[in-house]
Order: sequence, then C-alpha cells, then structure tokens
Amino acid sequence: MYKNKTFLAIIPARGGSKRLSRKNVRLLQDIPLLAHTIIASKKSKYVDQTLVSSDDVEILTIAQSYNADTIKRPEILARDTSTTFDAIKHAIDNSKKYDYIILLQATSPLRIHTHIDEAIELLFEKKAKGIISVCEMEHSPLWSNTLDNNKDMSLFLSKDIINQRSQDLDTFYRLNGAIYISSLKELLEQKSFFLTKSIYAYVMKKEDSIDIDEEFDFKIAELFLSTKKIVSK
Repeated sequence: MYKNKTFLAIIPARGGSKRLSRKNVRLLQDIPLLAHTIIASKKSKYVDQTLVSSDDVEILTIAQSYNADTIKRPEILARDTSTTFDAIKHAIDNSKKYDYIILLQATSPLRIHTHIDEAIELLFEKKAKGIISVCEMEHSPLWSNTLDNNKDMSLFLSKDIINQRSQDLDTFYRLNGAIYISSLKELLEQKSFFLTKSIYAYVMKKEDSIDIDEEFDFKIAELFLSTKKIVSK
C-alpha cells in the first residue's frame, strides 16, 4: 500500500515459448527466471499481493515455492494468439479488487524491487493514472531503415541524417517491458496499460532493462547478474 492505495502485481508466465523453450523455468544464476521477478515484487514496500498467472503446473509450483499467490490460466488464454490483457483481466476477475494493477513480465530479471517502488512513487508524484518503464535506446532509430531483397542502400538514410554525428541526434527511448502500472478503473475501461492520457515514463538504465526473448538475451542477463554479484561483495 502507498498513500492509502493498494497494488496488485500480476506476473503472467505461459508454459510455452517459441524462441526460447521453457524460459520461465530455466535457471538464471541458480534460480528459475520467473523467481527473479517474484522476489522483486515480494520485496517491494508497496505491492500488496503478488499473483502469478500460468497455464503450466511446473510454473505454478515454482511460484508457490517463492511464496507468490497463483491462478491457473485457462488454456484458451495461454495460446500464442492470446493477449496479455486477456491474462490480466482473468487474474483481476478472480482476485480481490485493488486500486492499481502492476504488470511485471517474468522476462525482466534485472528489474528489482527498488525500480518497482520508484515507479509507484513517480505515479503519485505525477498524479498519473499510469506508468510504463522505458530505457534509452542503444542506437538512434534515425540510423536504421528497412532493406529490400536487393539490399540497396542508396536511400537508406535521409540526407538530413547522413552527415550528423550520433551524439548530436535526439535521444530516443524504447519500452523495456519491465514495469507497467495502471489504475484498475482506467485499465478495465481502456483494455490496455497504454492509457490515452495521464501516463508517464519511468526511465531505467539500459543494463537493468534486459528483456529475455532468445538465447543471446539470456547470456547477457547471466553476465550482468554475475557482475552485480561481484560488485556487491
């Protein structure tokens, strides 16, 4: 609870994964990937309940072993075509009502409780309805474009960009997938954490923004987590 408002953190974690098989239960620094997010949520000063939603028995068992509450997601809501909102709505409908909903994706293991608490504090500082975490982009999107089958680059960059130094370009930010917060009312009305107004960015460091989608991401996360352990000793 924060300023007399309550918070439900929902961690959706399907059993299936196309690019990285069983990633949510795979060990990262000796504990399942899912557990990193559960620990962060449970350590938060403000999160009132941590709820893991999954169709997978092993995932639910792991979540319970880390003292998270669980809800069995129907198979129809765990397909590749199912939306995150579908899973969130199912969890909301089957739990007690809270003032705010926090979506914490299990694929962001370097997001810790401090980030969650700071995002909640920012929510009230801005008098906002929603917060979404972002990080600075590694490279400016102005230096990118699509390529046709011929790989022709004659029009790859605009003339305004070609002779500019990267440090002179505007700073761009991207979603990092770590934290989404919305008031319950607005979330149910708009069916999205991307609210149409009164929504602000919580900026995280790039090194805390690893989003595990494939094997390369997993290796990078392992590297950063091992470095953090060395530094903290």
